[in-house]
This record gives sequence, structure tokens and C-alpha cells, in this order.
Amino acid sequence: MSKPPITVSRIDMERIEALLERLPPVEADKLDALRAELDRADVVEPAAMPDHIVTMNSTVTFEDESNGEKLTLTLVYPAAAGTPGTVSILAPVGSALLGLAQGQQIDWPTPDGRKRRLKVLEIAYQPEAAGHFHR
Repeated sequence: MSKPPITVSRIDMERIEALLERLPPVEADKLDALRAELDRADVVEPAAMPDHIVTMNSTVTFEDESNGEKLTLTLVYPAAAGTPGTVSILAPVGSALLGLAQGQQIDWPTPDGRKRRLKVLEIAYQPEAAGHFHR
């Protein structure tokens, strides 16, 4: 399955790139998949972001198609991660979700080397759709 097209807001892109630049090399090496996603993303201004795309701080319900498990998580920066219901952009699932549209699927490797197929079912909250452009 080829990777679906993804869309990322300019502000999210700038913040994630700055975050990656500050990481120690051993951490940064683990994030090649996230970098590859950013490299292929269509970058748009926050005000032009379609409301069916997963952006930073979006709350998204997705299904792990390998086991049918449905999860609802908010995609956050590492400083806000660790509370229940959040997933860091630096976590594999977080990297996979960024930029996907509702209904899209992506195959994503897990830390143990297997692949999971994630499907975005619903975006309950997206900052851009709510007019929160500078969160």
C-alpha cells in the first residue's frame, strides 16, 4: 500500500522541524519516518487547512485494522504528552496520524518491527476548524 497524501499546516511544520533540530542525535535517528512524512507533505497556511485533516492538537478517532481496536487520542507536542488520551508527534502512532484525512489509511511500523494499518474514522476537534490558528 503506497502512503496516502498528507497535508500539514505551515505552523505545525515549523514547530515540528524546530523540535527535531533540538533532539539529541540518538533520539533524532529514530524519527526518520517522521522526517520522511514531513518531506512529502503538502504544506498549507493554517487558515486554508481543510477541516477533515489531522493537525497538531487535533482529537482523532482511529482504528487499528489489525485488531479492530478503536482509539481516540489528541496529537500533541512532547511537552504535553504523557497524560491519558494524548499521543506525542514523536511516537510512531503520532507520526502516522499527522496530515491524514478522515477515511484515509496508512501502514505504520511498530517498535517491534510489525506493521499496523491505521484508519482515521473521525476528527472530533481540529484547532484550525475551530479558528484556533496559534495554539
